[in-house]
Amino acid sequence: MAQRRQTGRVTDTSPVERILPWVLRLVWIGVLVAGGAAIDDATASSAGMVGDVARYSAFVGWFVGVCAMAVPAVVSLTAARLVVPLGVPVAALSLLTGADAVSGGSFLVTTLLATVLVCSAAIGRVFVQASAYGEEDRHLLRPPAAYGLAAGVTWALWAAMMVAAPLVLAHERWIVGSLLALGAIGGGVLGWPRWHRLARRWFVVVPVGLVIHDHVVLAETVMLRRQEIAAVRLAPADTEAADFTGPAAGHAVEVSTHESTTAILAATPKQPRGTAIHLTACLIAPSRPGQALAAVARRRLPVG
Repeated sequence: MAQRRQTGRVTDTSPVERILPWVLRLVWIGVLVAGGAAIDDATASSAGMVGDVARYSAFVGWFVGVCAMAVPAVVSLTAARLVVPLGVPVAALSLLTGADAVSGGSFLVTTLLATVLVCSAAIGRVFVQASAYGEEDRHLLRPPAAYGLAAGVTWALWAAMMVAAPLVLAHERWIVGSLLALGAIGGGVLGWPRWHRLARRWFVVVPVGLVIHDHVVLAETVMLRRQEIAAVRLAPADTEAADFTGPAAGHAVEVSTHESTTAILAATPKQPRGTAIHLTACLIAPSRPGQALAAVARRRLPVG
């Protein structure tokens, strides 16, 4: 692993993390090339404005993806993870409506590859760290299973309306098309803060200690000073630590303290002001636990 110092920050960067954003951008160019050919094939026999609308709509979506990838940041991570996967249903639709196997298959493969890349933990790490302040070392947390499922379902509904609306309007089905367009706009406005919340869940290592920034699980950020921290380690199976993972799948990291500390859980219908709990250990779920523990060790905090 190499260390990089930029604008006062010390971060752990691998060669993969340094080149992966450029790989994503190159694959996204491949999506443009393959997608243009596939959409042309699929709309070759379409009447009226259908072909033009399909091509222009796809290009607008692709260009929005370019803008989201251009400057890594927390907000652009959310935008990229919403827009890039839209290529998958578009590619599938082109295959179903007349694109030949080569152009349609290439379109589908490149969109799937771009989706895998943009949703990867390494890309998430690069984008959130790019927005870090001072000497923060940010590590994304894996989404809670229930919240992630809800986010995925709402995205799928929004994506269906986004893809269908311009095509239905191009077929001059004005009422249905307008309803789909309004649904897509309204769904985007309402869904954005909930989707964006997933990109704002971090385990942060700073010179003075640790921060758990997670407004899905917690009502307030948990800040632990260096002298309060007893140990940070992979959580054992029989741990009794407070679960701040959501819960989320995969390995959890346990943070224990010398003395009891207070955390406030996120509001629920029964507890609209949140629930205060006292704890001496808690569980979090960094997307890359080993990298998070290495960052803790570099700050000379107790690990293991």
